[in-house]
Amino acid sequence: MIDGRRVLAVVPARGGSQGVKLKNLRTVGGVPLVGLAGDVACAVPEIDRRICSTDNAEIARAAREHGLDAPFLRPDDLSGPRIADWDVLNQSLLATEALDGVAYDIVVMLQPTSPGRTAAHVSDTIRMLIEGGFDAVWTVSETDSKAHPLKQLVVREGGALDYYDPAGARIIARQQLQPVYHRNGIAYAITRDCLIRQRSIMGAKCGALIVEGLVANIDTEFDLVVANLLATGAKAD
Repeated sequence: MIDGRRVLAVVPARGGSQGVKLKNLRTVGGVPLVGLAGDVACAVPEIDRRICSTDNAEIARAAREHGLDAPFLRPDDLSGPRIADWDVLNQSLLATEALDGVAYDIVVMLQPTSPGRTAAHVSDTIRMLIEGGFDAVWTVSETDSKAHPLKQLVVREGGALDYYDPAGARIIARQQLQPVYHRNGIAYAITRDCLIRQRSIMGAKCGALIVEGLVANIDTEFDLVVANLLATGAKAD
């Protein structure tokens, strides 16, 4: 609890990942991804309740071994590849509140596919939400200038190459580019009002907590290699 507000952490970890089979059970530094998220959640003092939202009994078992509760299996209609984060968090919040008989003021989403998070990342996200009066706060990373939207190209019919954004034709040096950011999945802190009334994980007023340094976000086997390399480097430091 923080500032009189109850905090629910939700680790979404479905079993049907397509790019990497049973991705949430794959390991980084010898620990399953869902377990890494659970270990961090348990180290965040502001969090009152920690659950895993999954449709897979094996993932639920691994989550429990790392301090997460798995009080229900995710409904089938929320287990597909195109289910929005809001749907999962809304169902998790309402189901947990019904089981616990209390209301949670803040929901924190910790995606297992971002294993480089620390307890400080999560605490800072929650505190920024409260101190800034935000509806939500997302952690983000600065996008490498090589992947900037104004440097992206499209291949049109017949193989013709063109700029994704016509303004890209005016860029001759990276110093002209305004920094852009992408969500890195480390933490999202969202008020109950934002989820329930605004039906959004962003809301009308969303804050950005910028995370410095390299952050692995796992969608492919190569991403797993990178995450393990980063984890090895962190231990060496």
